[in-house]
Formats: sequence, C-alpha cells, structure tokens
Amino acid sequence: MPHFSYTAIDPKGKEKIGRLSADSADAARAKLAERNFYIVKMDAAQGEESKTGNSLFGPRKLNSKELTLFTRQLSSLVQVSPLEEALRTIGGQNEKAHVRERISTVHGGIIEGQRLAEAMRREPTSFPPLYRAMIAAGESSGTLPDITERLADLLERQAEMRGKLISALAYPVVLALVAILVVALLMIAVVPKVVEQFDSVNQQLPFVTRLVIGISDFLASWWWAIAALIAALMLIGWRALKEPKVRYRFDGFLLRLPFLGRLMRDLNAARLARTLSTMVASRLPIIEGLRLTTGTINNAVLRKATEDMVEAIRGGGSLSKALKNTGVFPPMLVYLTASGEASGQLDDMLARAADYMEREFDNFTSTALSLLEPLIIVVLGGVVAVVILAILLPILQLQNLAGL
Repeated sequence: MPHFSYTAIDPKGKEKIGRLSADSADAARAKLAERNFYIVKMDAAQGEESKTGNSLFGPRKLNSKELTLFTRQLSSLVQVSPLEEALRTIGGQNEKAHVRERISTVHGGIIEGQRLAEAMRREPTSFPPLYRAMIAAGESSGTLPDITERLADLLERQAEMRGKLISALAYPVVLALVAILVVALLMIAVVPKVVEQFDSVNQQLPFVTRLVIGISDFLASWWWAIAALIAALMLIGWRALKEPKVRYRFDGFLLRLPFLGRLMRDLNAARLARTLSTMVASRLPIIEGLRLTTGTINNAVLRKATEDMVEAIRGGGSLSKALKNTGVFPPMLVYLTASGEASGQLDDMLARAADYMEREFDNFTSTALSLLEPLIIVVLGGVVAVVILAILLPILQLQNLAGL
C-alpha cells in the first residue's frame, strides 16, 4: 500500500507532521479529513523510503540498541504527553533515516486511529511479537506508561548481558586468532628460510627440526587444500544444522560441554526468568508469554523444553513443576519459581532468580577467562619455543662438529 507524508493542522490548531498508508492520495486526504485535520501539504513517500530507509536486502529494521533507545524514550514521553505527540517527537529527533521511517510508519497508524500494538504490526521485523503483546497488554489495562517502563528496563538488562558476553569472549577469541596467525607465519614463511641454511650440511638433523620442517613443508605446499577443506566442512555443517534432528543433537551436545553448556543454559534461563517476570508484572498470561518467548530461543533443546512447558501449563500444571520436568533449567530457578507461586509473588521471585543467574554468569566468565587467557599464552609460547628449538639445535650441532 502506498505511503503519504503530510503536514496538517489539527482541530486544536497544532501542526502535525506524519505519515500514513492509503490506496490513493484522495483516500489519504479522506482519512485526515475524518480526524478534522486541515491539510497543508501531502506528498507520496514511496521513493523516500527506498532512498533512506531500505538496504540492499529490503527495509532496515530497528536493531536491539535502537529498539531499546526507542522504548526508553517512549516510556519517558508517554508519562507527560499524548502517544501521537510522543511518537512524532521521537521520530523527528532521531538522526538515522531508517529509524525515522520505521517510527513514522507506526505514527501513521496512530493517526489513522489504530492502537499502538496494531500500528507496530506494520513493522513486524522491528517490533517482535513478544514486544507487541506486552504493549497490547498495557493498552488493554490502561497501564501503557508502566508497561513501556518495564519493557525499557527489560531491554536494557538484556543489552547489558549481551555486552558482557561479547566483552568476555572478545579478548580470548582475538588472542587465539593472533596465536594461530603467528604460528602459521612462522611455519610457512620463517622456517623454510632458515632451513635453507642447512641444506648443504651432510649431517642428519635433530628429530624436532625434521618434524618442524615436515609440518612447515606440508603447510606451505597444501595451505590452499587445508583452507578449502575447512570451508567445505563449514558448509556441510551449516547445511546439516538445517535438519531439525541434527540441530537438536548438536545443541544437546553444546549443553553438555563443561563450560560452554553451563554458559548457554544460564544465559537462556536468566533471559526467560527476566522476561516472564516482566510479563507477570504486566498481567500478561504466562502461557502466552512462554509461547512468544519460544521463538526467541536459538538452542533447539531449550526451545523444545519451553514448548513442553507451555503444554504442561495448559494441561493444568504449575510453572515450577513444568520447569523441573524439563530437566534443563537450573535448580535455583525452579526453587525460586515454586516459592513465588506459593507466596503470590511470582514476578518478584523470577526477577530475583534472573539476578542470581546473571551474577553467576559474571562470576563464571571471570573465572573461566582467568584460566583461558594464560592457557592460550602458554600454548602459543610452547609452539614458538618448539620452533625456536628446532632452529637452534642444528646450529648447536654444527658448532660442536666445528669444535671437534
């Protein structure tokens, strides 16, 4: 459906700038006339969206950081101004064209008389189903300012956890890549040059030297085959993970790993607890919250466990019992959930569980990194020491022969 940008005067004499969807310009004018708007200017906006808001692969959606900022701004402005004015202010002040486009589309829906959750449905990639469901719950209960405040807190907390995870993994990953690069350069570029000096020696080289030379020759001659093999294996693995059964087994294997498995389990459990806490506090049904949360879980085993929880609760079971029966969530989450159900403070106890698991995540990553970083350095130092030893041993051998 075509989009139209307009400038109009509302019945109170205030200037309104926005965007709406209609079959034609006349239909757009009729929609504004129904709201008693005096149209100052109206232009077709199809080309504008393609120039400013779209990428090569279609319209750009709001990323997690942009959605978090939008939610925080919305939660602040709806406390003191009408929703339409709040959206117009947020859209007008944003410096990014694609963000303005997405907000303008939602603003146009509000101008047409739609509810906020319904207007956000126009941008489903920017506003996920769980987000829209909580907005709809706030509108239905008349607590939209409170809901947007909780949503903003939830998104900011999730962004904080993502930032901690990225910062925790960034250093060891970069360190490992540098170590691999250094070793590859030594074996492919440095060792062959040094070995040339021993070609005229009629003595058998030490075993370590011959081993390093063999590995170096292999890497120098077949590096392209190794790279092709790695790329082929990655492609085969990517295709295999498209199969549900293979993906389920692979994700189950990841959860059984000593360190990574616990990290993934605790992160997903904390996210689930934080989301359910916000939804319970917002008076949204738990079953609906779990169903919408399922689509955000990447691990197939945890996603299946969440789906089983939905069926168990739908059959009359409690949340704590459903969590326990899955066998994949931390016992502390199960215990605190049961306590919350017994005391009637489920939202508070779920929030406490999320806080506990997030603290555990911080402590675990700090401990793991304190062990992983020196381990990578020691391994790199050991490899470099072997290469240096392979070079020095023939030199020492030649010196001994010359001394004789």
